[in-house]
Amino acid sequence: MEWRDVVEHPSLQDLPFKIETNAEGYIMMVAANNKHRAYQARIHEWFYRQGEQGGAIEECNIETSDGTKIADVAWATTEFFKRNKYEDPYRESPEVVVEVIAPSKREKAMKSKMSLYFEAGAKEVWFCDDDANMRFFNPQGEMKRSGLFKEFPERIDINFV
Repeated sequence: MEWRDVVEHPSLQDLPFKIETNAEGYIMMVAANNKHRAYQARIHEWFYRQGEQGGAIEECNIETSDGTKIADVAWATTEFFKRNKYEDPYRESPEVVVEVIAPSKREKAMKSKMSLYFEAGAKEVWFCDDDANMRFFNPQGEMKRSGLFKEFPERIDINFV
């Protein structure tokens, strides 16, 4: 199944979870709880405050060699948006891709996804674990901090009260 068919299929509208495809076009469900979504929102908010050098997208569709993957948050430069507009899915990865790792997601699966994002052109891939800790990677491996956003916090605060 092509991604456009998935997005436009009437029975796949308003689902309480994300869906991705694999290389054969088969649909896979990706569930997220409210804590996951709170981390996702905070990361998006942080990117939003960074000004006009680019922008962020939650649940960003990225075409990879293993089907369409949905990044929890992605940040792209203005140049990226000029080249790609709002193509669906993006045929190249935005510069930064962020995945919130729920306890149900396996580390091996996330590392596989990370390599797919790098193969598609990501400059950095970040992971936020279930305890709010951030990990930053570039194609060469793990970094202490982001090379593109040195001010990004090492932990995400989702205390709304």
